[in-house]
Amino acid sequence: MKAIRYYGPEDLRLDDIPEPSVGPKQVKVKVAWCGVCGTDLHIYHGAMKGAVPTDAKPHPITGQTLPVVLGHEFSGTIVELGADVDPTRYAVGQNVTIEPCVSCRQSDCPSCCNPNTCNQCPRLWCVGVSGGGGGFSEYVAVNQELVHVLPPNVPLDVGALVEPLAVAWRATKRANIKAGDKVLILGAGPIAIFMIHTARLFGASWVGVSGRRPKRCELARQHGASVVYDLTAPGGVDVSAEVLRETGGRGADVVVDCGGSQSSIDMAVKAVRTGGMIMNVAAWTKPPTVDLNTMMFKEVTLGNSVVYSNEHPELIQAMADGRFDNLESLITRRVPLEEFLEKGITALLNEKNEHVKILVRP
Repeated sequence: MKAIRYYGPEDLRLDDIPEPSVGPKQVKVKVAWCGVCGTDLHIYHGAMKGAVPTDAKPHPITGQTLPVVLGHEFSGTIVELGADVDPTRYAVGQNVTIEPCVSCRQSDCPSCCNPNTCNQCPRLWCVGVSGGGGGFSEYVAVNQELVHVLPPNVPLDVGALVEPLAVAWRATKRANIKAGDKVLILGAGPIAIFMIHTARLFGASWVGVSGRRPKRCELARQHGASVVYDLTAPGGVDVSAEVLRETGGRGADVVVDCGGSQSSIDMAVKAVRTGGMIMNVAAWTKPPTVDLNTMMFKEVTLGNSVVYSNEHPELIQAMADGRFDNLESLITRRVPLEEFLEKGITALLNEKNEHVKILVRP
């Protein structure tokens, strides 16, 4: 089968590799669509040390060395069941989405003892990052507990958006966004736009978004932002001052940092209300300086949210209930696997303003 494999920084190749065999408790999936993620860009640049194995040091959980198949935001159709797979839950022909992050599930791991904190496991690994196959291939064999059946009203392309949407879903819950809240989202990338949807679904009455890329800012407007602050506008914009004006001088109840820059955390501290919440969803390339004195005197809570844990079932039920609108419009390009290098990863690197989510069909 064809697969995109990572050999090292800036070295991705389209290879012919054997199809995976299905283990006793595994499900074999014919991949339909796989999203190109910011994490894939970090891997491409060699910035995911530890999560990705090397050619000399195997990953401690998967045991794999480089090269590894990439792709962790994917959907597909079941084509084979392992001998011990639960036949009451899974059947050949079902459309599914994959939950790629896997904890160690050991009894001595405090994080894994609670299904809602498995994402905090120090030995967390990810299908399509750490080994174990990936979505940028024709077939994947994964453990049955990672497979979630899609409802009939969710097509396979939208099914490939479930993984990043689950990131936003968890962050929204951890920020305790509720009816009437005013929420500021810093950044206008894919997770930020998914955050607009989840914040609205949980009851936010006002959602402001700041961004630097005009097309993404326009998409934020289309997907429910009350106001969008384009940081590239002539003369600039004082986001914190604008938020204070919009909220009657009070500030945002919740500020979600999807930007991960010094300027974004500075903006968050200024724009959040007294007693409010800053929720960090960004992965930082270098440690920021945080004004803890201002946060202390405002009694601001700083929270963090990483990937997801036990979010997929309730999120997929919300999708089945029709509580999300227009998700497919976030898909800005669909490309075959053979064009991944040119029109997938390279496009996302060089045309960030043009794309939110590029999907690849193996």
